[in-house]
Amino acid sequence: MAHLVVGQRSAHGRILPTCLHGNTRRYAVYMETVKTVLITGGSRGIGLGLARRYLDSGARVLVTGRSTASLAQAAARGVETVVSDIGDAASREALAKHVSAVMPEVDLVINNAGVQRRVVLASDDAPWEEREAEIRVLLSGPVHLNHLLIPTLLAHGRPATIVNVTSGGAYVPQPFAPLYSAAKAALHSYTTNLRFALAHTAVRVVELVPPAVATGLAGLDNPHGAPVDDFVDVAYAGINRGDREVGYGPTATAEFTQRLQREHQVFTAQAGRFPVASYAAEVA
Repeated sequence: MAHLVVGQRSAHGRILPTCLHGNTRRYAVYMETVKTVLITGGSRGIGLGLARRYLDSGARVLVTGRSTASLAQAAARGVETVVSDIGDAASREALAKHVSAVMPEVDLVINNAGVQRRVVLASDDAPWEEREAEIRVLLSGPVHLNHLLIPTLLAHGRPATIVNVTSGGAYVPQPFAPLYSAAKAALHSYTTNLRFALAHTAVRVVELVPPAVATGLAGLDNPHGAPVDDFVDVAYAGINRGDREVGYGPTATAEFTQRLQREHQVFTAQAGRFPVASYAAEVA
């Protein structure tokens, strides 16, 4: 399954108590050393940009992808690579076993793999298998992989972070990409609940909320949006700060941030209505 190129190993930092900065909740992170990073869909675009920055910081970085050619190019930059299809359950299970075996100290998981079909609802006559494949990559993939890797993150007992990449389309549905928008909205909802479930552990959950970024996500010849490097610079800084949400441009305006804060306040007020098990309770 794996095509591996050995990268650099890293040690770890520690997370100080949670604090508030304006309208954005942050996990104050004191980084003594660098991270050990897994990035799905890390052979190009946003994933590769983040991989390069963590590699430059001295981290050990493992990226996944479906294209052996793209992974070979990423490997040439010094990252470790593994062929994996995040939309396939068996492939996710094999990836989790591989990560637990070769980098059990992983302390940053970035669920970045994605696909976008620009097909409007009224014109989408594709076989269901093709349409469902988008949902499997965007929603089933990160939900299942997190479930498989959380025991590894908890087992080493050190601070760790899960980053789920959603989209501005999770908050303002995009008619030209309706299933993409719906799946990302569901991933946002799941991310909120995952953060709640892990609140009493050393695992923090960050939501990365890109606007349109000029990647090849939708398969366009001339993609539009924010420059990849500009977005990745902001994303990298926000993840390292431990921001609860990290946006850019239209997903980082005062209005958007206030919307997130109001949603967080409502969730916090409602979440305690019924007792639920948490990961902290399971490992106590």
